[in-house]
Amino acid sequence: MKNVKVLGSGCKRCEATADLVRAEAKKLGVEIDLEKITDYAAIAGYGIASTPGIVIDGKVVHAGGLPRAEDVAKWLAA
Repeated sequence: MKNVKVLGSGCKRCEATADLVRAEAKKLGVEIDLEKITDYAAIAGYGIASTPGIVIDGKVVHAGGLPRAEDVAKWLAA
């Protein structure tokens, strides 16, 4: 199971990112534990200045803007 964190304020882009991660994980058959982080201090702790951000298994893989579905699939498959 992969631990996935979506970092952001809870805005529409952040919600869309979380939905995209869920959808790609389902397509791939990858089990995920998805957590939304909205605390700005916690987000800054990952070194992310623009959201949404994605952290998979402790590694920052994306920051700022909506990620592409194929990129999310690649990160989850790794």
